[in-house]
Amino acid sequence: MQKIEYLLYLTSDETDRLRVTAMKDAGEIREFVVQYEARLMNSWHPVVRYDTAHGFAHKDILSPKGAAIKQPLHFETFNLAFTFASLDLKANWRTYRDRYEQEMEDDKR
Repeated sequence: MQKIEYLLYLTSDETDRLRVTAMKDAGEIREFVVQYEARLMNSWHPVVRYDTAHGFAHKDILSPKGAAIKQPLHFETFNLAFTFASLDLKANWRTYRDRYEQEMEDDKR
């Protein structure tokens, strides 16, 4: 089995990144994690995570308090789910960051 692991910075100031880990066997993704992380208040915060924990592909929308909203993905293969996860986070990370920052502000009130 081949392990794929890397960080992909989404901004030049390195305040937003994707953390990617996958296990691949014979061209097929067997498990993966694609997580968008934002640097806020001098520390990294996981904001949205796609993974195959619990045996199925799903999206976790994370809150500053640590809660997670789990949304199952309905793809035929983990390869398709992995590709979708990567594309979604690259396209929509700003929206996810804005939502997370707003929740942080709301929690202060």
